[in-house]
Parts: sequence; structure tokens; C-alpha cells
Amino acid sequence: MEIRQLETFVHVAQLQSFSRAAEVLGYTQSAITVQIRLLENELETRLFDRTGKRVVLTPSGKEFMEHASRILYDVNKAKKSMNDDAELKNPLHIGTIESLCTAKLPAVLSKFREFHPKVNMQVTIDTPEQLIRMMEHNGLDLIYILDTPRWDQNWVKVMEKAEPVVFVASADSEFAGKTLKMEDILEEPFFLTEKNANYRQALEQQLALKKQALSPVLEISDTAFIIRMLEKNHGLSFLPYLAVERDIRKGRIALLHVEDVEISMYRQIFYHKNKFKTREMEEFIRLAAE
Repeated sequence: MEIRQLETFVHVAQLQSFSRAAEVLGYTQSAITVQIRLLENELETRLFDRTGKRVVLTPSGKEFMEHASRILYDVNKAKKSMNDDAELKNPLHIGTIESLCTAKLPAVLSKFREFHPKVNMQVTIDTPEQLIRMMEHNGLDLIYILDTPRWDQNWVKVMEKAEPVVFVASADSEFAGKTLKMEDILEEPFFLTEKNANYRQALEQQLALKKQALSPVLEISDTAFIIRMLEKNHGLSFLPYLAVERDIRKGRIALLHVEDVEISMYRQIFYHKNKFKTREMEEFIRLAAE
């Protein structure tokens, strides 16, 4: 039994595909098939059931997955201990959402690049659901999302910080500086993120409890575009404070105090429990938490 066979087995199990595992590991599909067959022969059991293009773990395969993951974790930990003083140079793939990528990630990545210039970094932007799916299929090292609190027994959560979601308008808006109730602004033109945005869903749920609803005049996923529209005194919006903080400080837009609506989302960082936490991952987590 070889370490590369265990790595191949884990990748096939996570990706549920021989061909996708071959792409990730840089092998031919026939090489993947041979490695799994040799492993099954040595263990004298079938590890996968093949159903069309998908492969799923057998009960024996699920049991062996626990052992293989633990062995690979220990091997990687041993390798890491031999290189604790070495310069960071392994690639790092982060998954995040648009608002965090714009508001938080530039500062984190700038510091990371300053300290560790040899690390090649890749950032993928998508919805929390799609990022989670990619993480579970070993397509991402870490995911950095803004959402309601998420948890799963197969994830390791390393950060969770509350972030308020707020109403904003032009600095010249008649509502700027006033204490309001939701009914005061309900009929105003709203520019909102699309319906699948988690904080928009939370707002609509709170309004529904009061038998209220919003009919936005514009829906768009680009928060930067919404902010530019607000600067021109076109309507109101509801956005994460982290996405508008800089523009509020510079006086470009104004924070509205709506006393009967209070919603927070949470900045969270996860990785899969079967993913060995590299020094590069540890450093990104440290910088993001500062």
C-alpha cells in the first residue's frame, strides 16, 4: 500500500469521479483505475460502487476513508514539521463571495503577498452554496463567506464574526441622520441585491412577519454599482456594513437608522475536515481574523 494510492482513493471519494480525480492529480484515468484496483485487491474488498459516471463509497469504503484520511493527515503533519522554518511557497485557493472580495480580501491578500511572495494564490467568487459544494469536492482550500451561521460535521470552522447589514442612501437624502421606522421608507425606490442574496432573504423574512414587503426598482448582484447609484441620490439600499463602510466614512453615502429592523450576517471561514491545514492556510486565516 502506497501513500499515492491513499491520496488517489481520497480524491476519488471526494470528487465521486475517476476522471475528475485524474484531472486534479495529473494522472490518466487508466492510472487512477489501476491504483484503486490494486488497493481493493490488497484490502480484499470493494471500495466503490460504480453507478453510471458517478462512483460512491461502499460501506467498506466509508470505513477505509476514515483510516486513509487519518494516515494522510499524519503524513502531511510530519512533512510540515520538517519545514516549519521554510518560506511559504505552496499554492492557496480561496473561495469567497463578491462583497467580501471587494471589501475585505484586498487588504488580506496585500499583506499575504508582502510576507509570502512565493505563494501563488487563486480566488474563486460564487454563492455560499456553490463554494461549499466546491470545498466538499476538494476544489478549494478554504472558503470565506458572509452568511447566516453555517455548520456541518465535515467542516472545520476557524472564524465567525458578526457583521451588521444596514440601510443606506445618498449623503443628500432627506432621510440621512434621522431615526426611522421601516414604514417611513417602504415606498421609496430601493436598489437591492438579487433575491438569492442571504441578507436580502433575511430582510424579506423580517418584513413578512410585519406583513410588509419591498418592491425594488432595480435588482443587481454588483454592490459597487448599487453604491454608485446611491451617490447620485437614486434611491435606498440594504447592504452589509463592511461593503459600504469606506463610502460612509468618505461622506459619499449616508447610514440610515431604521430602529425596527436589525439584521446581522457572519463572516465565516471553513475548510473540510479531511483537508490537511497547510501553513499557507493558517497564515491566511490569521490575517483574515486580524
